[in-house]
Amino acid sequence: MLKSIKATVAGAALVAGLGTVASADMSGTLRIMSDMSNPGPRAVMEGLAADFGAMHPDLTIELDIIDREAWKSQIRNALSANPPDVVNWYAANRMGPYVDSGLFMDISDWWAAGDYAGLDSVKGAMTIDGKQWGVPYTYYQWGIYYREDIFKELGLTEPATFDEEIANCQVIIDSGRKCYTIGSRYLWTAGGWFDYMNMRTNGFDHHMALARGELSWTEDAGVRETFANWRKLIDMGAYVEDHQTMNWQDAMPAMINGEATAYLMGNFVVDQLRNGGLTDDQLDFYQFPLIGDYPQGEDAPTDTFHVASGAPNPDAARAFLKFVASADVQTAINGPEGLGQLPVNANSAVADDEFIQQGFAMLSGNAQGGVAQFFDRDFPAEMASAGMEGLQEFMVFPDNLDDILDRLEFTRSRVYQ
Repeated sequence: MLKSIKATVAGAALVAGLGTVASADMSGTLRIMSDMSNPGPRAVMEGLAADFGAMHPDLTIELDIIDREAWKSQIRNALSANPPDVVNWYAANRMGPYVDSGLFMDISDWWAAGDYAGLDSVKGAMTIDGKQWGVPYTYYQWGIYYREDIFKELGLTEPATFDEEIANCQVIIDSGRKCYTIGSRYLWTAGGWFDYMNMRTNGFDHHMALARGELSWTEDAGVRETFANWRKLIDMGAYVEDHQTMNWQDAMPAMINGEATAYLMGNFVVDQLRNGGLTDDQLDFYQFPLIGDYPQGEDAPTDTFHVASGAPNPDAARAFLKFVASADVQTAINGPEGLGQLPVNANSAVADDEFIQQGFAMLSGNAQGGVAQFFDRDFPAEMASAGMEGLQEFMVFPDNLDDILDRLEFTRSRVYQ
């Protein structure tokens, strides 16, 4: 649905009161297409548009919010025909297809001009071929969110090693519960499990070498070791049944109702679990446990804004990107009343929220292996698609592993030529 937001709209914008002053230097229309479709992110996006409009009373903002999954297949057409000015997307390799096809604008000059103070540490994630193609506005940790009250009931503590994880899981299964909920219908959740199993089994460098196509899916012993470790959980019945029929939200009631005790997920799940009725006394978080003797690598996906190469109003787009990249705005939108995530700007403040603070501590002090963007962002799009299909199949039919690896190796031979 297309929503025009005039400067007169007050709304309940999360970034209101930051001391911005209305300016008449922008006119015309700024068109934004966003995939921030879940209720919390949608409110943030609408608030950003309303507040930016209040700063520029002669500017009309048209905000089109699209379902997050649908956007993945619609973005190319949206950028090609009657392109908007600004779009949401993702950092690193996920930018590649739209950079290569000339659909994202090179904004290196804006970076060089100092528009994005405080973003130096993530400049690399926005860089392809030595040029910058967007700005980040949030990132978030992944890890295991669990029912602390059930752990206490069963006498369990947070595991530090995979052996302890398996031991805990057996106690949970013996209590009549599943260890993990997951909805793999849209595949990416299976990608998260592989990321952690592989980074913990073989290390971050191995995982990124696999993402770059430098390792064989069929001949690398480490890849098979990863799947062997993962199969230990599958064979013991650790996951909820029929997860391939559910999306990630469909899988939440199992944890909310206590039928499963944990969810490997990004921090955005916290808001959903709280909305489902769980309190912070019932929830906690731990870093994915160690398997091999490797420094921990972590998934911390970075979400971004980009300017379409055919943007009708690039001046307004530039001003909007500078606005969302600013320290105060990133502090406001990433707090527990907003995205519940981490600001990218180094000059922003981290919210006083249990899970945001835990994520900040983990990523800043205990992710020595490196920070990955996530399976479907680190691997090229075609490889990621085939890979996640295979990973979901493995979770349902682990005996198909040889066929799965053969298919992935065939895809690798084509994608990385």
